[in-house]
Amino acid sequence: MPSRSNLFSAAFVKIDGGWNGAEVDLSSAEIADDLGDAVQEVLGLEGDELVLLCVEVEDEWFAIVRYENDLDLRVFLSDAQSGQGDPLAEIFADLAGVAVDKEPADLGVRPAGDFDLLADLGVSSEELLELSMEEGLPADVLSVIAERLSFADELDRLR
Repeated sequence: MPSRSNLFSAAFVKIDGGWNGAEVDLSSAEIADDLGDAVQEVLGLEGDELVLLCVEVEDEWFAIVRYENDLDLRVFLSDAQSGQGDPLAEIFADLAGVAVDKEPADLGVRPAGDFDLLADLGVSSEELLELSMEEGLPADVLSVIAERLSFADELDRLR
């Protein structure tokens, strides 16, 4: 199992006048439900809030999970092949509907999941794809997204 020292994860809940964030410990997450439970616990949610879980693994990949009104969660994963050998990335790949190849094909970065999960908040599917395909670090991409959605200050505070 890869080291979790290069993992950062935080959840942001939309509140009146902005966002509130908290760091989320995903070190013991084994299944998708563990992600939601960890978010619920750290933010003390009631169930109908709009929440974004942002996860980044240093130089490798990032994921965004959107929870809203107890509906099925929506997931975007910056690279479909990130799941190889990383149990946490495998959870996100599964949620994004990706079957992780056991033998990696070197196809470069392949984003997967729901490309529209931030469209109503101000980041279109085209923008999300473009940001994911750039050569920047996952942390930089999440910072740009946080800036666009107006929770950059909260993200910076938690980092």
